[in-house]
Parts: sequence; structure tokens; C-alpha cells
Amino acid sequence: MSHTLGTRQAQKQRTRRALLDAALELLEEQSLGSLGLREVTRAAGIAPTAFYRHFRSVEDLGVALVGEALEGLHPLIGTAVSTTGDAEERIARAVELVAAHVDRYPAHMRFVVRERHGGVRAVREAIREQLARFTEEVARTLAEDPVSAGWSADDLLMLAQLYVEQMIATGCLFLESLESLEAMESLEATAPSPVPATGSGERARTRERVASTAARRLRLISIGRLHWPDRRAGGGTPDEGAPGRGTPCTGATGTGTAG
Repeated sequence: MSHTLGTRQAQKQRTRRALLDAALELLEEQSLGSLGLREVTRAAGIAPTAFYRHFRSVEDLGVALVGEALEGLHPLIGTAVSTTGDAEERIARAVELVAAHVDRYPAHMRFVVRERHGGVRAVREAIREQLARFTEEVARTLAEDPVSAGWSADDLLMLAQLYVEQMIATGCLFLESLESLEAMESLEATAPSPVPATGSGERARTRERVASTAARRLRLISIGRLHWPDRRAGGGTPDEGAPGRGTPCTGATGTGTAG
């Protein structure tokens, strides 16, 4: 009996995986709002009625993709911005974390970047909640740093948001460079006459350029942190317009992306 249940559970997981993978492939060419349930089931090779054994709707499937894209980053965020090492080592860790995640989940990250401000509310909210958690986690880690002594909770949260936003921007940079390289390689493969191959060397140089740009932007935030007005005397009040806890994407009063 247990063997039969195990087999059924494994089949259920395979079907769920097939639906997620099919949706991801389709979402490379369209938005979630335009994606139909039958498109997904046709691509996954299953009956449309089977879809509802795994997801309530296409929107629900999109929320699951957000979880796959970002949930695994939470245990790593603390390590990336921890107080271990000097500022340059922390910046290098953060950039490498983002680069490795984009390398591992490029389609997931393209989906998140595109749908963050897309038309499906449930998915926007899922992304916003994930980013809010990242911001809270980074703020807690920053609070342990001696440099943060005397900082108010609101200022630490604002700083954490700057770091999170810049890490998102870094992910976008790596995605764009990856797409550019893939386009070049596709052109090389279809060119009627021989063209210089992109090769691993160009990939490494492109990655290094992107990492350098991302590190400079994070470094700028770190330098600004050292010169933030001293509020230790009276505890201070947050600056008017500082983002609140519920607005990690754009800020409660329209605060823009860092960098």
C-alpha cells in the first residue's frame, strides 16, 4: 500500500513539475496575464482537468513560480551581507550570489523581473512579499554590524531596501548580458559565412564587466552609509518619504531603485 502511495505521489510531483516547466517555457515569449490554462496543459502533455489537482488557476501557478525563483535565496542572504570580512568581501559575496542564482534559474528570474510590475495582482503581491522578507532579513543582519550602532530601525530598513533593490538591478544586468550572449551565439550559428565565435572567453569577460559595475554600485551605497547623518544623539525621526515595511519594491512614497 505504501509503495502504491509513493508511486502516486511521485507521479503527482512529476505532473506538477511538467506544468511549471511548460509554463516557464511559454512565459519566455508572453506575459502571465496572456497565458491560457489549455496552453500550459497542452505543452505539458496532460489533460486540462488534471491542472486543477495541482493549481487553482494560472495565477496560482505563477505564485508557485515566484516561490521557486526566490525562496531558495533566503538562507543565503544573511551570508552574503553578514559582518564577516571587510566591505569589499561582502560586496563580492553579494554579487556572486546574484550571478550564481541567475545562472541557475534564468527563466525564473526573467519571469520575476517582468511580472514584478505586471498585470497579475497575485503574482505582484507574491513578489512584493518575498522582497519584503529579504529587506527585513538584510536589515537584521545590518543591525549586527558595529557601523550601524545608533541607527534607527527605519533607517536600517531604508538601507536594507537600497541593498535589495540594487541586488535586483544586478540580477537584471546579468540577465541582459546572458541574453545578449545567447543572441550573439544564435547569430553565429545561423550566419551564412563563418563569424568569430563568442566562446567561453567572451562569456567570462562579459560576466566580469557586469560584476564590476554591480560592485561599484554597491560600493557607492556602502560609502554613503558611512556618511549618513548621525542620529545617535536624539534617535531622530525617519526622513519624510522614507519607505515603509510594506513597500520593498518601489517605496511607500515613490522611492526609486538604487543605483
